[in-house]
Amino acid sequence: MKAAEKGVRPVRIFNTMSRRKEVIKPLKDKRIGLYTCGLTVYDYAHIGNLRTYIFEDLLRRVLEYNGYRVKHVMNITDVGHLTSDADVGEDKMEVGAKRERKTAWEIANFYSEKFFEDIDALNIERPHIVAKATDHIGEMIELIQRLERKGFTYKIDDGVYFDTSKVKDYGKLARLKLETLMPGARVEVNPQKRNPHDFALWKFSPKDVKRDMEWDSPWGIGFPGWHIECSAMSMKYLGESFDIHCGGIDHIPIHHTNEIAQSEAATGKRFVKYWVHGAHLIVEGKRMAKSLGNFLTLKDIIERGYDPLSLRFFYLQAHYRSQLNFTFPALDAAQSALNSIYDFVRRLGACTKGMKNPEVAIFTRDLRRKFVNAVNDDLNTPKALSYLFNYMKRLNKLIDKGRVGGSDAKVALKTILELDRVLGLNLKRLLKEELPEEASKLIREREEARSRKEYAIADAIRERLRKEFGIALEDTKEGVRWKKIS
Repeated sequence: MKAAEKGVRPVRIFNTMSRRKEVIKPLKDKRIGLYTCGLTVYDYAHIGNLRTYIFEDLLRRVLEYNGYRVKHVMNITDVGHLTSDADVGEDKMEVGAKRERKTAWEIANFYSEKFFEDIDALNIERPHIVAKATDHIGEMIELIQRLERKGFTYKIDDGVYFDTSKVKDYGKLARLKLETLMPGARVEVNPQKRNPHDFALWKFSPKDVKRDMEWDSPWGIGFPGWHIECSAMSMKYLGESFDIHCGGIDHIPIHHTNEIAQSEAATGKRFVKYWVHGAHLIVEGKRMAKSLGNFLTLKDIIERGYDPLSLRFFYLQAHYRSQLNFTFPALDAAQSALNSIYDFVRRLGACTKGMKNPEVAIFTRDLRRKFVNAVNDDLNTPKALSYLFNYMKRLNKLIDKGRVGGSDAKVALKTILELDRVLGLNLKRLLKEELPEEASKLIREREEARSRKEYAIADAIRERLRKEFGIALEDTKEGVRWKKIS
């Protein structure tokens, strides 16, 4: 059955709120509202951030493959994210501005642009709506006023705060037991706060300090708290209740917990039906930090000669809820495995000889069924990829024996490209690859040299193709094959 041919197929996902896998049942027919926490744009996205965005892209792709209509909203935090979860410290945007001697607005624009360059390089689908915090200050103020009218807020010297003691189920996502939390155990204590876990909705600008980003409000000049941003923007575009909210597991105890509290206090409704979180990435067994010298960006990966999609493939090899350890040998292995998929696609595209084999259709139907079942069961890409590689092994053996006809290869190729709608490896581009004219000429000259048994000349041409054009040759029964190498 082709994707969405007979309506939607069931997709199961692990809901952090219930701590179990659930079949996704949209609030509205086949439509799904999806909100994903984007980057705080004071610096480049690191490879830990990028793992989260790839898992969220995978979820969207799986839903769309199965026939759901997804409305994807991602925020860009360009103000209000402080360096401390205790609502103290500097705004990260101001920190970035001082570091680079630019304005916070310049920093935000520069790193937003770089972020989306990374998104494109990793073949992550662009969100349908990108919501910048600084474009939605009015909506945030209105939401705070709504909470104020309902008695959930109070004002102290440095801002307007949310009173968590007035929410009976505060902390339900993280299963926090507030009565057992010691003051200061979760965040630094502000003596003016009524409760240690209360959080800022609006922060006042420091006295005698002119910030790059600040706005007037009913409570005074200042800027929004980080948590109120996502509530205001998600509800604006997806409604007061929507289907799925994603992020990293580090958001569970504070950011997403606070989003739920303020949103449900304001509306009296359940905020989100399914909470989906991705696990952390560590680097060579350690947390990633600039101080440890293991802070890596996609730019670092590319400058070392890797295909950026090798990083995407590396992430797909592990389940999104499993902690993953990044090492360069592991990335080498991922690049090698990805190259084998590239080779297989190119081989299918060039396969015109061989006898028709009914086994190929059987194997292909079996692959599609197993692959789809795997990804529909909580995005199990490791299992799905194992089915793909077993399939590749089978078909490569049959091609070697001349037992795959041109029509068989077309069916197999169509299926691989269909499944790549989920994987997002952009395999269809391989079928459009063209050799530079000079490289084509060298391949012809090499064939002529081989026909004259001038093997030294043929070997020299092969090496030149590798060094100058990044092209490797393989001599097969069907003739010479070429492929691009990293």
